[in-house]
Amino acid sequence: MPTRRTTLALLAAAPLAARAQDAPSDWSDLPGRAAEMDQFHAIAVSHRGEIVLEEAVRGPSLSTPANIKSVSKSVVAALLGAAIEDGAVPSVEATLGEVAPALIPSGADPRVSDLTMEDLVTLRAGLERTSGPNYGGWVASGNWVADALTRPFVAEPGGRMLYSTGSFHVLGAALTEATGESLLALARRQLGDPLGIEIPPWTRDPQGYYMGGNQMALTPAGMIRFGELYRLGGAWEGARVLPAPYVDATFEPVATSPWSGLGYGYGWFTGLTGGRRFGLARGYGGQIVFVMPEAALTIAITSDPNRPARSEGYFGELMDFVTEQVVPLAT
Repeated sequence: MPTRRTTLALLAAAPLAARAQDAPSDWSDLPGRAAEMDQFHAIAVSHRGEIVLEEAVRGPSLSTPANIKSVSKSVVAALLGAAIEDGAVPSVEATLGEVAPALIPSGADPRVSDLTMEDLVTLRAGLERTSGPNYGGWVASGNWVADALTRPFVAEPGGRMLYSTGSFHVLGAALTEATGESLLALARRQLGDPLGIEIPPWTRDPQGYYMGGNQMALTPAGMIRFGELYRLGGAWEGARVLPAPYVDATFEPVATSPWSGLGYGYGWFTGLTGGRRFGLARGYGGQIVFVMPEAALTIAITSDPNRPARSEGYFGELMDFVTEQVVPLAT
């Protein structure tokens, strides 16, 4: 049986005329092709500021908020930018000891206090991961923040990327401490209200902090507006929502994912296709917000949140669909 890699090689060698016939001619061609992927739920596309496609091929209706899984990390990253804009957090260089000293457990490694907001939002805290095989034990602990911050350092802070929901949970808790508002209240005030999107409550930890980095829910339309905020440089309908320098820095890679090979910036994956840079908010199961400013394009995709989407599996298929089927229509 051919692997995905050999299939891609065969496609690359196919005659150009045959491949041209396979290219979609219109946005309306996309849902039928998306439906061929059995994990795919819904798609929304904005091009040049206009919604050109919204369709659920299976799963919940378009009006039902979907679990966006780790797309939540990109939302928490946006809330850090909003806190910087408001002055509640001085800058990305501010340390945990400066922003939220009460979160630091007694007996923690002294380096924990010196972790910066940038270390957390770029997944370079250096602490042992709480994701992957460690996730279950972490969420079963009695204190998620303390558990994440008392794990051993396995890399230098600011060094290599260590994908860990615990890092974003600490960041979210730090934002709560710095602002005096819950992460839900912050999300509604800083994003929900200006963008006109619904943000339902989601999971809390044993201390009452809303989970940073997982389990939030948005509709595809809400995901599109969130992505458009970044495409437009942090402004929405003439109002400044996020600092422009923060948004500009978001898609500049400071680390590299060891699994997908994509770069990672401020809470977003990033890469190039066709010579144009894109930002990618990615969640378990195949939840995606794809932003390509040079093409004036934002794409939102929801998928079955209970099935994995690995780089060599469904997520790879999704990226092929986005880069080879959707992006070429944005001319």
